[in-house]
Amino acid sequence: MNILVIHQYFLEKDDPGGSRFNEMAKIWVEEGHQVTVLCGMLNYLTGKIPETYAGLKYHRSAYQPGLEVLRCYVSPEYYSSFIGRLRAYFSFVWYGIWGGLFKLKGEKYDVIVATSPPLFIGIVAWVLSRLKRIPYVFEVRDLWPESAIDTGVLQNKFMISAAFALERFIYRTAFMINVLTPAFRDKLITLKKIADRKITMIPNACDFSMTDPLLNTFNREQFRKERGWDDKFVVTYVGVHGVANHLIQMVEVAERMKDSSVRIVLIGDGVQKPALKEVTKKRNLANVEFIDSMPKREVMKFILASDVGASVLKNVDTFKTVYSNKTFDYMACQVPILMLIDGVSRQLVEDAACGVYAEPENIDDIVEKIGNLSRDAGHSREMGQRGYSYAKGHFDRNVLAKNYIREIQKRLEIV
Repeated sequence: MNILVIHQYFLEKDDPGGSRFNEMAKIWVEEGHQVTVLCGMLNYLTGKIPETYAGLKYHRSAYQPGLEVLRCYVSPEYYSSFIGRLRAYFSFVWYGIWGGLFKLKGEKYDVIVATSPPLFIGIVAWVLSRLKRIPYVFEVRDLWPESAIDTGVLQNKFMISAAFALERFIYRTAFMINVLTPAFRDKLITLKKIADRKITMIPNACDFSMTDPLLNTFNREQFRKERGWDDKFVVTYVGVHGVANHLIQMVEVAERMKDSSVRIVLIGDGVQKPALKEVTKKRNLANVEFIDSMPKREVMKFILASDVGASVLKNVDTFKTVYSNKTFDYMACQVPILMLIDGVSRQLVEDAACGVYAEPENIDDIVEKIGNLSRDAGHSREMGQRGYSYAKGHFDRNVLAKNYIREIQKRLEIV
């Protein structure tokens, strides 16, 4: 098949961040398919357009044999304000449609796969689907606009109504909807009234091709010694430092445990990082370590050297429906999980018996659970190994990527 993927946040090579489609597309190409990705230029961790694209509206390149990437201009006002974020979303809508029509003119695709958020990416998919006369798959990686409402990003009543109307339109016009969690499926069926037959579920997954070689070669003890971790109990969070993640709770945990061997390591970038660093400095907390974003292969070494991997989100109802991306990286690295997200993420950890749940934003509970983990290293290692085994059986990205393609092909035959 010849597949057009629309993904506003598709990463550059070796960029940190969520790499679901970078890895998925690579597997599709290995399976003999052609893939073109239509995506944005803006780096969403730095909030800047890389120098490579300065002054450009479009840039096309070969990501690898069989995989082409067309990057479109996106307004760099993404983090300036709510209006700035809307400008970024709609600039991608405009340039994405134009690029899809005229920069990819004459190219024949069998299917479009559009992955959200943002929800507005569905506009690009629908327009190109109609004009190129090919069906589109819409992937739900986040329940939007619910998550934007719960985190306070979206408050205007008119905008909320318009967002729900757009959501309904996209669900109705997509020929297939892929969801990442069972809770998303339930929500779409019960609340959105989407027919079950229209929905499939290909969740986030583990990239064992990256972690398995490291498990055999990585010198964990040497790495910990070099980092000054050899006498510490290291709890590591990897991911965005944003409003939705509410990482101030991890700083508060560190303050409560500053006289213990516990070290809180926060890896990544985001709009909240400067404020978190300032709070840590004011409270004179020596047991919090901030590390900037880095390529995923390097991040895996930090996870492997940690005692616990933390999955953290703000305590709102919408996040009870999500799987945290980094949970799967922790599982692939045989690291036990401190799960600070209720709902399906908690259920995943409990089903796999690969970690412990603590109530998000409940500092007493979090401190207690970390203390329990630190006092029983043997049990913690067993949980990490169970998580790895469970992920091998249920969340192998290589297997799921192939299932995704087979599901699309099966449904295209019906269409």
